[in-house]
Amino acid sequence: MTAQIINGKDIAAKKRLEIAEEVVRLKDLGVTPGLAVILVGNNHASRTYVTNKEKACKELGMHSLLIEMQEEVSEDELLTKIAELNETPDIHGILVQLPLPKHIDEKKVIESISPLKDVDGFHPINIGRMMTGQNAFLPCTPYGIMVLLEETGISIPGKHVVVVGRSNIVGKPVGQLFLNQDATVTYCHSKTNDLPFHTNQADILIAAVGIPNFIKAEHVKNGAVIIDVGINRNEAGKLCGDVAFDEVSEKAGYITPVPKGVGPMTITMLMYNTVKSAAESLTRD
Repeated sequence: MTAQIINGKDIAAKKRLEIAEEVVRLKDLGVTPGLAVILVGNNHASRTYVTNKEKACKELGMHSLLIEMQEEVSEDELLTKIAELNETPDIHGILVQLPLPKHIDEKKVIESISPLKDVDGFHPINIGRMMTGQNAFLPCTPYGIMVLLEETGISIPGKHVVVVGRSNIVGKPVGQLFLNQDATVTYCHSKTNDLPFHTNQADILIAAVGIPNFIKAEHVKNGAVIIDVGINRNEAGKLCGDVAFDEVSEKAGYITPVPKGVGPMTITMLMYNTVKSAAESLTRD
């Protein structure tokens, strides 16, 4: 068996066409969706992500505002800027690029963003709404995974989903999204005994552990759907995921590659959330 590739790049491109159409509709109503990104310090990876977000906004005809702050910026200064953006009408989404310097409390920063502009989906209010199945901004990477499966025609109700990883950004919320769609969900992590026992029961396996090539063929049952969230560098410096792609793809039914798998969906869903926020602002104004 050779797995069918789930091409995130193509699915993201299709989704962005839909988003661009909504941007045009909103502009006709007098609203240009606006995203503000705050970048603290000069982390190379963070700057790359921010550049990609700016590019996506421009391509979709959205308003993009980049606010750069020095590494030494005080927590109070950052919180003051966020409070200002919360009250800025033409900004519909606020994103503070993580990680932040150690002297700044990330939880305090996330909670300072208005839930109505929390397009990353990290605010406790949005997480709570997601947990209870209410309207919310969903975390972008987990949301992107759900869209990948939907666009590929993979049914979720009744499936056994095993999530390897328990981060607040991916592992925990993606399991909840599957639960919301009537899947049975098992969480695994670094303290899980006999990991292959659990992963071999997965109809859908989410690898979000952050270790290069961690998931091997022995972890996967025949025909399973494998979603690789990892973005790593191997010993040769080549980009790779958390899944040993070559060996696992011979056993799985579907698999996402790295790159061109989950990655393109994350920024796409950020754009989607921002446009959604802009649309919802019309009903509040």
